[in-house]
This record gives sequence, structure tokens and C-alpha cells, in this order.
Amino acid sequence: MPSADTFRLTLAQLNPVVGDLAGNAAKARAAWETAKAAGADMLALTEMFITGYQTQDLILKPVFVDQVEAAIRQLAQDCADGPAIGIGGPARVGERLHNAYWILERGEVVARVLKHHLPNTDVFDEKRVFQPADVAGPYRIGPLRIGSPICEDAWHPDVAETLAETGAEILLVPNGSPYHRGKPNLRLNLMVARVIETGLPLVYLNMVGGQDDQVFDGSSMVLNPGGELAVQMPQFDTCLAHVDFDRTAEGWRARKGELAEIPRVWEADYRACVMALGDYMAKTGFKKALLGLSGGVDSALVAAIAADALGPENVRCVMLPSAYTSAHSLEDAAECAKALGCRLDTVPISGGQEAVGQALAHLFAGTESGVTEENIQSRLRGVMLMAISNKFGEMLLTTGNKSEMAVGYCTIYGDMNGGYNPLKDMYKTRVFETCRWRNENHRAWMAGPAGEVIPDRIITKPPSAELRPNQTDQDSLPPYEVLDAILEGLVDREDSVADLVTRGFDRATVKRIEHLLYIAEYKRFQSAPGVRLTPRAFWLDRRYPIANRFRDTS
Repeated sequence: MPSADTFRLTLAQLNPVVGDLAGNAAKARAAWETAKAAGADMLALTEMFITGYQTQDLILKPVFVDQVEAAIRQLAQDCADGPAIGIGGPARVGERLHNAYWILERGEVVARVLKHHLPNTDVFDEKRVFQPADVAGPYRIGPLRIGSPICEDAWHPDVAETLAETGAEILLVPNGSPYHRGKPNLRLNLMVARVIETGLPLVYLNMVGGQDDQVFDGSSMVLNPGGELAVQMPQFDTCLAHVDFDRTAEGWRARKGELAEIPRVWEADYRACVMALGDYMAKTGFKKALLGLSGGVDSALVAAIAADALGPENVRCVMLPSAYTSAHSLEDAAECAKALGCRLDTVPISGGQEAVGQALAHLFAGTESGVTEENIQSRLRGVMLMAISNKFGEMLLTTGNKSEMAVGYCTIYGDMNGGYNPLKDMYKTRVFETCRWRNENHRAWMAGPAGEVIPDRIITKPPSAELRPNQTDQDSLPPYEVLDAILEGLVDREDSVADLVTRGFDRATVKRIEHLLYIAEYKRFQSAPGVRLTPRAFWLDRRYPIANRFRDTS
């Protein structure tokens, strides 16, 4: 007989797949079997687990919701003889659709908790697809009354306080909380606040895995009253944890368990890039990737990320030299591919460049050679890479960093070609440092080799697109240290021009970068998705109009 003074809760920090109802239900059943074998009273899964997260407008399709509810009820029947289950999924109440947490026990749905606060900032748009619900009281599993604020509900004090006032003895918070730099500390501080306000233990359960631009990083935890950390689950790893609670004179308390170390931001960012790419490939059905390896720092880092995500044997690097490609770029690309263990093919574009030039000669007669001819080279490379992608079924990766994406230092239908961009939210200055970090560190989750996989000369030489003789990026852009600092102001903090001038930046330079930022919006609108590393990533975090005449006159 289960004790009235103990309660075992199995936490499932897993990686669901959006739309894969059968696969997600199978993961839930496997976790339940483990929980049952461990003598658990309840298995807890994450927010919207049965559907995967985020579903966006898929959740508005009635037949999808029908099948989701059927899958949940079938799961209840399949798992009748054993621990209860908490699982996230949509719930219809009349004509209203809610983000809900379903409680399954003895083959039945015994409770449904409906989300009260619907996030509508950053990457979230839940008010578009769900209706808010009033705060309900706790539900009982065995000897324990459990309150479940769903994700955003725990970021505000009211839901947790109401649950505590209506008899909850612990708080179990199911989440779909995506990563950005510094997010684990932000979550910890907020959850400690809920614990101090209510005096209750709190379980914060988060999913892991990549979904389009977002990466869910786990980092689930259990806090006792006073804010003491009882359990810390790993960041990014799928895993189960059995957490034991004991009834004491002061109330229920979690026993001490694993306290995993949360990596520092350099490692966390890099792993987010690796996980995002690996899951994007797997969840869209691709097994192999290719990229143009130029001998520059951006493509070298993308090659390393791809090798770590997919294994070097599944990454094809292609060097596409023109008349302006330097000998050291050829050497550096070859050395990088060799160090990573990736295949390297060479496809010169000089013949195509000459053919296009001849075809356009009668139209371009009397004009000066310039950016148009430079962009033809980039677009020819895009054509070649897409041809290889189509022929061999390998997803093309694009390699532009956030600095380039911000100011339009990229060629649409050229080097912007590709299905995914691991560097889309990483400024150039961070690219350099991330290369150094990867050369100096190796982890078990990396499928690529250890050691210096990005040759030092790639990191230290002046960056260049090599589209004309003796070209460097700094011919047309300020030094990246200056550019990135200005962009962090304009993009990440929404600073005014005056704010940046006050910080010591040249006004003319700031105005020029502001202009480039606005006129490149149409390129970003058509760019490949890429992993989100900051709260101001291009796409869902920062949504600007393409046709826009505003310029800051401060």
C-alpha cells in the first residue's frame, strides 16, 4: 500500500515532435512504464506534450484537436494500472479552446487544468489560438493536493497564490519554455519568488528539443520552501527523474536529488545551435547537410556545428572558387574540412561567371562593373549548392551571421540560399569567440572530433567576401566590434540614435547602420529560419514592416 506520508513523482524531461501524436503518446507510455517500475505515484509530462510545442495555427484545425483528445483518452486507458499521468494538450470547453494540463488516473480523465495567463510577447502568440480560463483549484493524487500553474501562469504571482489559498500542497509547473541566453537564471529567480510567496515546494518541468527557430533546454528543477534547490535536472538532455516528497510537520518537502551543473553561456549557446540543427533535420526528414565552405570564419563554424549535430560523415562541404578566391582561402577550407572529417568538393564558378557575363554583355554595355557583378558570383554559388542539394537530397545550410543579416551584407538568392541558418542570431564578434571556444572544448554530445577543428588563421585573418580584388568586410562596414555594439543597441535594446551617440558612437555611423538595418528588412523576411539565442532574434521576436519610412532624428 502506498504511504500517506510519501509521494514519488517522476519528471519526464523529453523531446516531443510537433504533430506526431502517436510518437509523443509512445514516449509518454514508455516514461509511464519506467515510472511504474520505479513505484511512482504520478508521471508528469510537459506543457502541450501530446501535440509538441509550439503548434502555432495547427492547433486551430478542428480535426487535429479531435485526434489529440482521442490520443489523450487512449493514453489514459492504456496506462490505467499504475501511476497517474499529467500531460499537456489542448482542451475544448464549449466553443473555447484552451491550453490545458490533463490529469489521467485509473483509465479516466480525472481533471483538466486550464491556462489562465496566455503569453503574447517575444515568440509567443497564444492569444491568437487559445482562450484564457479562470483559475481553478488543485487536484488530488493519492495523499497529495497538487496545483499546476501552466508555464506563464507561474511567471505571475496570482495563480500560485490562489492555488495555495485553495489547498494546494505542492506546485507542479509544466512548461514549454524556449532557451535564450541567461534564461535558466531568469526562471530560477521567478520560481524562487513563487516559492517564497506561497511557502510551497515547486516543481518546474520543462521540455527539451529544437522546433524551427526555438530550442527548449530543459533545466527542470525542484525547489523547497525558502527557495532551496532540491533537484536540478540537466540542460538540453532528455531524462527522467524520480523525486520523492515526504510529509513533515511543516508540510510536504522534496528529498535531495541530482543537482546537475548548468553550463555557462558559451557552451549553452553552442549546444543550442547543435540541438536546433540536429532536431530541425531529424524532424523534417533530412539526414545529410551541405554548405559552402569559403575558408572564412562563418562557414567554418557552421561546418563544426553540422559535424557535431549530424556526424562529420553526414556533412558535405563545397568550395566554390572564383578568380578572386585567394590561395589561403582554398588552403584554409581544405584544412578545416580535414580537421572536422567532412567531405570537401570543389566546384569552380569561373565558367558560369563568364557565361553569365557574356549573356548580359549587350545589356550591361557602357556600365561600370560593381555590386551587380559581385552578386552574380554569390548567386552562382547559390545555384550550384542548390543543385547539389536537389540531386543528393542534402539540406543546404546557409552561413550568414546576425551582423550580416542586420545590415544586409548578404546576397538574397545567393549566399542566403538554404534551409536553415545556425548563426542567424549570433553576431560576428560572438562567432569569433565561439570558434575559439569550440577549439578548446569537447563534450560527449558533440559528434565531431576534439581539438582545433577551425584553423587559427580562419579566426584571425580579416574577414572578406572575396568578390573583388583585395576586398575586406571593413571596406564597407565599421569594425565588427563597433558594428555589433551599435546593432546590440538598435536591435536588442531598441536604443535611439541619441542613446548611442551619448554612449560615444559617431552619429553618422549610427545613422548609416540604422538605414542599412531598415532597408534590409525584405531580405530577412525571405531568409532561412535559424536558431534563437537571444530575446531579440530576427523573425518572431522582432517584427518590423518592410515598407517603412521612419528614421530616428534624435
